[in-house]
Amino acid sequence: MNKKPLLGLTQTELKALAKELGMPAFTGGQIAQWIYQKHVQSIEEMTNLSKKNRELLSAEYCVGTMPHADAQYSKDGTIKYLFPTESGKQVETVFIPDRDRATLCVSCQVGCKMNCLFCQTGKQGFEGSLSVCDILNQVYALPEIDRLTNIVFMGQGEPMDNLDNVLKATQLLKAEYGLAWSPKRITVSSVGIKNKLERFLEESDCHVAISLHSPIPEQRAQLMPAEKGMPIAETVKLLEKYFPRDWSQEEEGTPHQRRLTFEYIVFGGTNDTQTHARELVKLLKDLDCRINLIRFHQIPEVDLKGADDKKMESFRDYLCNHGITTTIRASRGQDIYAACGLLSTAAKEKLQFRNNK
Repeated sequence: MNKKPLLGLTQTELKALAKELGMPAFTGGQIAQWIYQKHVQSIEEMTNLSKKNRELLSAEYCVGTMPHADAQYSKDGTIKYLFPTESGKQVETVFIPDRDRATLCVSCQVGCKMNCLFCQTGKQGFEGSLSVCDILNQVYALPEIDRLTNIVFMGQGEPMDNLDNVLKATQLLKAEYGLAWSPKRITVSSVGIKNKLERFLEESDCHVAISLHSPIPEQRAQLMPAEKGMPIAETVKLLEKYFPRDWSQEEEGTPHQRRLTFEYIVFGGTNDTQTHARELVKLLKDLDCRINLIRFHQIPEVDLKGADDKKMESFRDYLCNHGITTTIRASRGQDIYAACGLLSTAAKEKLQFRNNK
């Protein structure tokens, strides 16, 4: 993209840009409305800007939305989109309709540095962080944007490893001049990164999801190398400041809006034993939280297997009976490799490279 994108700029930044180009500051507010509320695809569509101002703007800038390059449709209604990025790379985004809800699983990086054993994205390696424009393009170029009820940052990449851009993207999603979404409609997932997670908890009011996958540190380190940088015990200690189980310690009248969830992929015979269940209860006993149990989807060259339904239900019931609200997440889009842990554009990048030679 040769021209600079307007998508990703705040209303304040757009007003400053308008003044810089010799336009009245309020023009920046009009531009914000066209982009974030009316979802225009071109500057020419901004009809309450004079022709001269549209030409001034178009000389260096574009809206910044780019349509998807590919789409795959699951038999369960899930759609996996392939979106281009400013850098020429591609990312996958998953649209998940479910009765009166529609969730979008967005990516924040091409590939990922975390290299979790069970995740296909980690096998791709890290190819770069997405700009704010790239993150928002997955929303604003989505054909189903008007159906969206929730957004989860659970696609490719680690959000805390691209924190500034993730924070700004969520700010724009919540802005009155944007989608004006409640933070309760946005969930940001993380493996837990020292200092970054604390900054996110301080600066954002969106829901938080932590990838846990084992309460036993040595085993978690084998599954998730990030355990070595920020042990799960340290993560839980930090979270206790923001999600204490005893909310009576909070100031009277302070509403608790934000939700904490732990994501737990269940590997048959690996992390689904009675010992794991007991250790989870012990680890999370002082937190106001819930657990999502997730079915494992096999990936090549990884010697892990999924647990059967009976085992998952037994595991869930133990946790619920010991005071931790636990649910089994419905698996969606497995037939198009859109389910948890399966996103990767590595093969598509290689194909694109061959086609361009």
